[in-house]
Amino acid sequence: MLLLGLAHTPALRADERAPSSKIERRLVAAVEESRDRALALLQTTVDVNSGTLNFAGVRRVGRLFAAELEELGFSTRWVDGEPFQRAGHLVAERAGDGPHVLLIGHLDTVFEPDSPFQRYEKLGEREARGPGVTDMKGGNVVMIQALRALAEVGVLDDLRLTVVLTGDEERSGRPLARARAALIEPARSADFAIGFEDGDSDPTTAVIARRGSSSWQLTVSGVSSHSSQIFQEEIGAGAIYEASRILTEFYRRLASLPNLTFNPGVILGGSQVDFDAGQARGTAFGKNNVVAERAIVTGDIRAVSPEQHREAVAAMQAIVADSLPRTSAELTFSDGYPPMPPSEGNRLLLELYDAVSRDLGYGPVAAVDPRKAGAADVSFVAELVPQVIDGVGLMGRGGHTVGEVADLTTLPMQTARAAVLLYRLSRSAPRFRG
Repeated sequence: MLLLGLAHTPALRADERAPSSKIERRLVAAVEESRDRALALLQTTVDVNSGTLNFAGVRRVGRLFAAELEELGFSTRWVDGEPFQRAGHLVAERAGDGPHVLLIGHLDTVFEPDSPFQRYEKLGEREARGPGVTDMKGGNVVMIQALRALAEVGVLDDLRLTVVLTGDEERSGRPLARARAALIEPARSADFAIGFEDGDSDPTTAVIARRGSSSWQLTVSGVSSHSSQIFQEEIGAGAIYEASRILTEFYRRLASLPNLTFNPGVILGGSQVDFDAGQARGTAFGKNNVVAERAIVTGDIRAVSPEQHREAVAAMQAIVADSLPRTSAELTFSDGYPPMPPSEGNRLLLELYDAVSRDLGYGPVAAVDPRKAGAADVSFVAELVPQVIDGVGLMGRGGHTVGEVADLTTLPMQTARAAVLLYRLSRSAPRFRG
């Protein structure tokens, strides 16, 4: 199926790659002229708290970006998040004559209203600090300013565009299928998808593969008894020894596989264990002279492809089933972010982005190591869209921390790259969907 899709992927003619085209020069000039407006929009949106659970703040940031898109001729709508227990999503659409491009961002940050990290702060001319300044209000600004440049030059009508800015990327709503329906639906007809996350915050790389992320819980039972009787036939090894055996075997058998990780984040064991999965916290009670009756371990697993995930899950379940005497264990997995495999279509889109960067004088762009890029919304469309790229937003450092800082010198560069990439995509032939 992948080969069929690639056979009908738009191909650019040689004359459309010319870096010196008048339109491309005008696009770069338009980006430069809008720098102050871009910085103002960045500060305005960063100064609005939009922690995932601050529904009012997420909606307010959505309205700010909706106004920008409506000014560019997009029709916008708010997808109510009540069915998946979140604020919702902004979806914007604009008709055009060319290929259908899906542009992906998110409105929320990891910083809730009780965080001390709340405001945009300039750090000289080159940097700015603030919650979500790179992840990813800066990426949204790159996207919108690139679209503005296309509009000012008069070529925005040459694309059919859908923008989806989710309101729960940092803490996804449930059920997950419903929470991502607004993103998945336009992907079914999209020719290209571009995510404006900051990737590994290195402007010499972009993302064509992401590892998926889901969680797991291991629940272990044993026979409680006085510790002097442990290892006896009728008592066995106890729950804590069995949990230890399982984790050790996970590490021994799977830790060396490329791009696969599985991290136990919480472990509790003893005679009594209480665990609140929603809060990721719990309590355990036991005594040194009592064999542990119960143990709980929770963690995550990240794989670069669905096949790798399935193989890892099968291996983990086999390890769990090989129990120590008089113990038993159950391993369960929850839905999470799917992987984004490094497809040939994604590589082709990276080649085009690399060519754009070189032609604009910004140097080469290579694929980032999937181990350096976390899960993101773009992965939900990876199996539906023939060519996908991510990590082309505003660069910086310290994401998800109070040290989140944007490198403002990358704002015009990333915006110009995006604008010219979109222009070159608009010159490609529509992809056949039979």
